[in-house]
Amino acid sequence: MLGMHTPHTRRRLLTGSGAAFIASHWPIAMAQTSNPSPLRPTASSTEGPFYPVFEPQDADYDLLQNGTLRYTKGIPTWVEGVVTDTEGKPLKGGSMEIWQCDEAGHYDHPRDGSKIDKAFQGFGRVTLSATGQFKFRTIKPVLYTGRTPHIHAKIKLAKRELLTTQLYVQGDAGNASDSIWRRLSAQDRAAVTVPYVAVADGLRAQYSLVVVA
Repeated sequence: MLGMHTPHTRRRLLTGSGAAFIASHWPIAMAQTSNPSPLRPTASSTEGPFYPVFEPQDADYDLLQNGTLRYTKGIPTWVEGVVTDTEGKPLKGGSMEIWQCDEAGHYDHPRDGSKIDKAFQGFGRVTLSATGQFKFRTIKPVLYTGRTPHIHAKIKLAKRELLTTQLYVQGDAGNASDSIWRRLSAQDRAAVTVPYVAVADGLRAQYSLVVVA
């Protein structure tokens, strides 16, 4: 009957031109079925001594407004980006915190003598969007004694802390002499060190962070 193959013809298909066809298409088939390589997790860094002891009453995305006070020092900056897991999936239900010093180099912390400008919120938290995105309004980080400019960041999923790291300014002269930045590999540095680009209302920095969820 038309379309029927005997055992002999089936063997010929597999050992002749059929085998050649399978062999020639094997790499393509493998590429289509194999999983992509996992993304490299963002390197963790020390939390530092100035994580808030008490969460401020105002702890939203806008560090330039603390209650009714408006902070007008420094260079206004959007710090934004995306958080995914190592498979590239957005961290659904996650949150991100940042904290940093004010323009004068002071943190909102008793160990810093509570010298922070009260108009600067100093700490913020946002819930990641469905696509893993975050956005903060703050100032371009500045140096303080012994450290290059940086912003601390912590990513959580429910009560689990998935990552604590630090975010840096690409091209800052202080990076090369900073003890923490220098300990990172070149690949890990690149992941947390980005350009601060001029936009209409200040600067914008965009980070892509990867966590093991």
